[in-house]
Amino acid sequence: MQTHTQHIERIRQLLADMDELFTGFHDWLKKQYDAKSGGFYYANSSKELSGDGPDIESTAQALNILERFDLVNNLPEEMKRGLIRFFQNKQDASSGYFYDANPLMREDEVMVSRAISYSGGALRKLGGKPLYSLPYEAQQAPAYMESPQSYLAWLQSVPLVNSWRGCDRLSTSSVYVQQVEPAERRAAFAQTAFDFFAEKQDAQSGLWGEGSYYVRISGTFKLHIFYDRFKVPLPREERIYESILKALRQEEAADMCYIRNPIHLLSYMKLDIPIEELREIIQITLANMKKLLRADGGFSRELAHSPAAPNVAQVKPGEYYPGMPKAVNIGGGKVEGDMNAGTQALLIRSVCYRLAGIEAPRLPADGFMSLKS
Repeated sequence: MQTHTQHIERIRQLLADMDELFTGFHDWLKKQYDAKSGGFYYANSSKELSGDGPDIESTAQALNILERFDLVNNLPEEMKRGLIRFFQNKQDASSGYFYDANPLMREDEVMVSRAISYSGGALRKLGGKPLYSLPYEAQQAPAYMESPQSYLAWLQSVPLVNSWRGCDRLSTSSVYVQQVEPAERRAAFAQTAFDFFAEKQDAQSGLWGEGSYYVRISGTFKLHIFYDRFKVPLPREERIYESILKALRQEEAADMCYIRNPIHLLSYMKLDIPIEELREIIQITLANMKKLLRADGGFSRELAHSPAAPNVAQVKPGEYYPGMPKAVNIGGGKVEGDMNAGTQALLIRSVCYRLAGIEAPRLPADGFMSLKS
């Protein structure tokens, strides 16, 4: 039987091996930058397959990557101005929403809602501001935000046959709930959501909706974002932890999200994880990440290849649900690194170090400051 010290030393070695996966990552990131628009492409093939240029989500994720390398404050002013201009140019003057050039993006309520958070957050980091009022301020929030009663009716209408997709839709409504004024009215909307979530949570697994363990854990991860926005702990955390262990041990992690979401949930819940189980969790996580590392230095979202576009991989062909467009052609679909997987891989590394209680060493960032398209 191994001692606590032996487990810690093995964890340190696993984390060092994880660091090695990022050897060519900065070279991959540089190739996604487009100086003309100020944004970042989703993948190398996006430049060829899309005439719409870089997209909101990939550019925001690239900025998150730069932030994790402590480079945002030291970016060249020209690049900062370009990034600010990129997000400002994506905002619609009449509604306050941020839209990509591809019109199909507007048909996906999750991507539209998330674009508000991505764009607003990116502009704050860069010292910029939206050019126009945000949707709720411009009275462009969805109709379901008219009252707590209409909000509840909308929550009840969202199908959870695919937990990942359904909970994603539920969770992104927090963007609008947070903007409700005054505070008493906001609290009524939030409580409506939490009461609904409590009713729908499975008491045995701690998860929501239907699907495999990884699909339901991914849905639970999406809902945790709602809880986190309002500083409310997830209910039945011990049950969720047991479900996470079952998924890691029994199911194939066919998507980078299946690697990131369990780890991120563990970090959020802040449970006292036994050292031998933590070692096992990090070991499985590393093995899964290695399968998604690509020759170009980046990571793919999926085992077979990168998805054709950011943020729609959880809905496979033939499994479309209300609010999901049937095609969002932003790029990819090849065996290559993509921005979504790249930002998640860095987050996984950071969270694994944090779970182990070990300070993460800085990864080499040579060449990032000379980004060229």
